[in-house]
Amino acid sequence: MGARSRAREIALQILFQYEWNRDYHIEQVLQEYVNGLLAGKPADNDYTLNFARRCINGVLQNRAEIDTILARHARKWRIDRMAKVDRNILRLGIYEIVYAPDIPGRVAVNEAVELAKRYGTDESGAFVNGILDSVLKEVPDSCKQEARN
Repeated sequence: MGARSRAREIALQILFQYEWNRDYHIEQVLQEYVNGLLAGKPADNDYTLNFARRCINGVLQNRAEIDTILARHARKWRIDRMAKVDRNILRLGIYEIVYAPDIPGRVAVNEAVELAKRYGTDESGAFVNGILDSVLKEVPDSCKQEARN
């Protein structure tokens, strides 16, 4: 698994946990990853942790807008009724599609689908792919915004 894929995995796990407990100390948990205390293996390197931190902060800082985009593209699905794993994978994917000019949109979609297959249900991959493909059509790479973090 590449450094960015591993970082996305870490970011997903932390965003998922943060949704359960808003008092969660993200920097402390990232340090636990450094020490290999979570997920049974340490984060690979500083680049992995920095990319994970960037993704986490990007999702949290832009969450209201990300959720607005998600709601617009998740027809017939209320955000609060989505599985928490799927919802956080979608938020991470939308962050990368909209706010990460250095990440091609198609890469963001593919990475999110892989996370959904690994951590979600049997239907999660197709669900995530459908929504993020719709977002990607609305926000091509040439229209990406700079992340506000």
